[in-house]
Amino acid sequence: MNKILDQNDKSLIEEKLDSRDIYNGKLLHVKSDTVRLPNGDTAVREWIKHPGAAAVAPCLENGNVLLVRQYRYPVHQVTLEIPAGKLDAAGEDPLVCAKRELSEETGYNAQNWQKLTTIATTFGFSDEYIHLYVATDLTPGKQHPDDDEFINTVQVPLVDAIAMINDGTIIDAKTIVALLMTANLKLK
Repeated sequence: MNKILDQNDKSLIEEKLDSRDIYNGKLLHVKSDTVRLPNGDTAVREWIKHPGAAAVAPCLENGNVLLVRQYRYPVHQVTLEIPAGKLDAAGEDPLVCAKRELSEETGYNAQNWQKLTTIATTFGFSDEYIHLYVATDLTPGKQHPDDDEFINTVQVPLVDAIAMINDGTIIDAKTIVALLMTANLKLK
């Protein structure tokens, strides 16, 4: 996964000496690792193991994108985001996850899919990667979110969504990256 490792970077690598499970939950697994630093000292690295996720920027033919509004407990607010969800099993194809989440959260299915990129969300304390896609040629269906998800789907012109990124209305990182990349695709 590391595409930017330089020969000089070998002097930056930390070596894991020990690993302990601190907490194992439904979604997150908190770890505490003892590492040997490049200078020979040791340090503790607390981090969260995450199964990964996929997200999709669904684009309608009229220039709108489908976004979801939902309450996010950790930030105590309703957010505007692209449909997304965690990979259900180790090794699950992220595209399968993206298709499932689009259908569950919006009711739509897509004929065409394009991978945008993969982002590391918070690598200071988590190993989560989110695979980002854009979907086109959408057909509507019935929304069927998980039992603990309460979601409103909205259509927003892509240009307005970009304005909402710039004015701070949209604050979700995966949504910002995916919509900006989608807008860049549309400009070409």
